Amino acid sequence: MRKPNLIPILAALLAAAATATVAVASYDHRSDPHAPEGYSIGLWGDLPYSDLQKASGVPNIVADMNRQNLAFVADDGDIKSGSSPCTDDVYYSFKATLNSLEAPAIFTPGDNDWTDCDRQPGVSSAERLAFERKVFFGTPYSLGQHRLRLQVQDAPYVENRRWSVGGVTYATLNVQGSCDNLCDTDPDAAEHAARTTANLAWLRAAFAEASQRRSAAVMIIWQADPGFDESDATRAPTRNPQTLAETDGDPDGYRGLAARVPLRGLPTSSMLS
Repeated sequence: MRKPNLIPILAALLAAAATATVAVASYDHRSDPHAPEGYSIGLWGDLPYSDLQKASGVPNIVADMNRQNLAFVADDGDIKSGSSPCTDDVYYSFKATLNSLEAPAIFTPGDNDWTDCDRQPGVSSAERLAFERKVFFGTPYSLGQHRLRLQVQDAPYVENRRWSVGGVTYATLNVQGSCDNLCDTDPDAAEHAARTTANLAWLRAAFAEASQRRSAAVMIIWQADPGFDESDATRAPTRNPQTLAETDGDPDGYRGLAARVPLRGLPTSSMLS
């Protein structure tokens, strides 16, 4: 049997995870999350970037999602702009926002939340990531008013989570913009390498579990857009679509993931049109 190639599916899902969207639902998230019935989820991220978005945009989105019957809500990070302060209250405030969601709320960090904090004198990105792990990832459960127990990667990478709903396997990975901590202010190649190794292990585990479950699809949620071709340098690194080598001259923070994503081995039913 010819094994399916899920590159188009993964690319589409990663692109979807980088945008703020709300899905209209008819699924009761308080019922069995593994039920084979149809369901909808909420996807958002990159908010708030301004005081106006914090004051009105975010509350309106939360209220809209709370009017739906969502199986869960996932936020792919960037809870502030890259230049705004990385003070403790920013994280506590956004945690309260996530806990105001009725559905289980899953979060994965963004570069504005930690790697870009080095832009501020005296602030350590490593310390801010450790603080995020403490604030958002201290238990194996999601946030939100109705909580979902999640599979959690071993410390210190407790932000990497995995769960299954309705025949789909979902996973979050801590993969960041700003070259994934290889460029911008005060890059850290050792941190990047260790986290990439952990991310690859978690990614393989997600695909292995999906294969075992005979999942219909795998959805990976992370902050960065690693680029898959040379079509738009304003949104992502340009990359040779055949070799996946980055072509823009910047440090390639995603080569380890892009070249080794285990996209084979799921059942034929994983192919989506």
